[in-house]
Amino acid sequence: SFYEELVTHGILKPLTAPVEGMVVREGSRNYVAPQGISSVVKYYLEQSGADVSYEQQVTHISLRDGRWEVSRKAGPPEQFDVVILTMPVPQILQLQGDIVNIINESQKQQLESVSYSSRYALGLFYEAGTGIAVPWAAQYITDNPCIRFISIDNKKRNIESPKVGPSVVVHTTVTFGSEHLDSEPAEVQQIILNHLQRIVPSLPKPSSIKCQRWRYSQVTRAVAKCPGQMILHTQPLLICGGDGFTRSNFDGCIESAMSLAEAVKPHL
Repeated sequence: SFYEELVTHGILKPLTAPVEGMVVREGSRNYVAPQGISSVVKYYLEQSGADVSYEQQVTHISLRDGRWEVSRKAGPPEQFDVVILTMPVPQILQLQGDIVNIINESQKQQLESVSYSSRYALGLFYEAGTGIAVPWAAQYITDNPCIRFISIDNKKRNIESPKVGPSVVVHTTVTFGSEHLDSEPAEVQQIILNHLQRIVPSLPKPSSIKCQRWRYSQVTRAVAKCPGQMILHTQPLLICGGDGFTRSNFDGCIESAMSLAEAVKPHL
């Protein structure tokens, strides 16, 4: 039903563009978000009617008079009746305040067992009208130590237009990501570009480039035997969820969200 709703509203479309080297599992269907994956998040936030504050880095969570006091890097602390944490699990364990003692030893061990792959993403952006002469929309690479995936993104999303410049997205291998996790981004960018030049020598010079370090890319080991969420404290409710409690795909995120919603309902 989630897919049907998103397809009906044009947020998702079935993937029709050619993707070389993709492993297609029997019975699975693949979709693409024409306006980018953030459009899925924006759609649900709009549906919720929630008042969203962006770029607020939470640092401390403590109990104050039966409520949660949440402190952030900039600005005064705020109080809440319910707190739901869906950031990567290692960032939950970095939080300070009463939460440090509230997480019991068993839960701490479970949370510490979660692991993520790390990788870099490189975006190459071109002027409108630039041609990229390759027969595929995206390609999985199996024989390169640096690059795992290349996508001609507007082609993959099926939104090619003479008015909008094409863009190329490159994802590195997990091994390369972990080996260069603390390297200088400019240095990493050049290494990726050198490999890309050898794989796709016909690629024109981009008008701009963005290199993104993706420390928590995909969950490689989730919390074992978990219902998609973990209650850290009941009254007031402090609960965590997200792909670290299921798996790193859209189905995993939906599964965790449904489980979180069921657990939160009695507290509303």
